[in-house]
Amino acid sequence: MKVALIQMNSGPDKAANLASAARLIAQAVAEERPDWIGLPEVFDCLGGTRSDKLAAAETLPGGPAYTMLQGLARTHGVFIHGGSILERGGSDGRLHNTTLVFDRSGAEIARYRKIHMFDITTPDGHVYKESATFAPGDALTTYRCGDMLIGCAICYDLRFPQLFQKLALAGADMIALPSAFTLQTGRDHWDVLLRARAIETQTWLCAPAQWGAFTSGNDTRQTYGHSLVADPWGQIIASASDGVGIVSAWLDRQRNAQVRTLMPVAAHIVPLPEV
Repeated sequence: MKVALIQMNSGPDKAANLASAARLIAQAVAEERPDWIGLPEVFDCLGGTRSDKLAAAETLPGGPAYTMLQGLARTHGVFIHGGSILERGGSDGRLHNTTLVFDRSGAEIARYRKIHMFDITTPDGHVYKESATFAPGDALTTYRCGDMLIGCAICYDLRFPQLFQKLALAGADMIALPSAFTLQTGRDHWDVLLRARAIETQTWLCAPAQWGAFTSGNDTRQTYGHSLVADPWGQIIASASDGVGIVSAWLDRQRNAQVRTLMPVAAHIVPLPEV
């Protein structure tokens, strides 16, 4: 299976973001002829104010981002893993950070709502409190693309290996992680964590990411980029450079089987004692 990861520099202008995503998807189809295309986290609206986010959010199914992804999947005959978009309908008036997946016919085949909320202060003093705007999801999600079972996660989920272990135990061959990783943490943790999750689960990791500066209220913030594909042995086989663009790679389930035969960790899982 050939995959293409889209690296974007989204901002609070939803119309501009959707136009950029459509252009990059068309470019990926023309240049790479992939089976599967992945977009980054909140590709439809990144940053801005809380009001910007609420205005950009969609009630699913339907809405500009949903309809665009559905139409492009059908037009290009490709699976589209729609990064994530802002979805109305969370608890207490909050939104969900939601992945949508469409098959080659444009049918929605998966929907995943980000579980772990990014509520931290970064080393440079920027405060992130996703839980003020987003309600967490409560279900894990997988779907089929050809002969591969794909698991869903989003950005900060990366730091919680139990989520990835559950997806692997459910039979995932690949896990998709659309992201908007901060520049500060990305420099030290992005590659390391992605490789670790690939090694632990013996799955492919495909992580399309946001890159560059965006505004959030009165702040200017930076995302790390470096969209990448890691194989089940933890080797990075494709990685994007700085800037908006596309990175592609071929995935093969035989690689999963080779690694799992060489290091049969799934067969060695035992119940652990209580601490």
